[in-house]
Amino acid sequence: MLAYLSRYTHRVAISNSRLIAFDQDGVTFRYKDYRRDGADRQQVMTLAADEFIRRFLIHILPRGFHRIRHYGLLAGSARKASLALARQLLNVAAPPDEDKPGEQEDYRPPCTCCGGRMIVIEVFERRKQPRGPPHASSANRETDA
Repeated sequence: MLAYLSRYTHRVAISNSRLIAFDQDGVTFRYKDYRRDGADRQQVMTLAADEFIRRFLIHILPRGFHRIRHYGLLAGSARKASLALARQLLNVAAPPDEDKPGEQEDYRPPCTCCGGRMIVIEVFERRKQPRGPPHASSANRETDA
């Protein structure tokens, strides 16, 4: 299993052997079209340099993350059926449902930029002007006195 997974943890988005050309037209490379069979499976594509770089950067993970392809029981659309069969064969009870009545839903508002949950650090009273930080000139007067 480790030998299988090790092939996928340090792989780059595209290997140098698949790159064919880089010129004024863009970047030309080979790829596999899995919807086709036979000789038509290997295809060639040319993209503008900026589009190629954009697509390449989509595959780069943040620092500390490793990409590992799901395999075996966790692969594809048969995941639930495979796990259920494995639990049955191992005589293991299914995990409890995800819906736990004791847990509260996250009512924090979503961020308009990234969609993550915002953390409220201060709430202002209605119809009151929020106080800003003191001006540098007034801070100097207090320390001089």
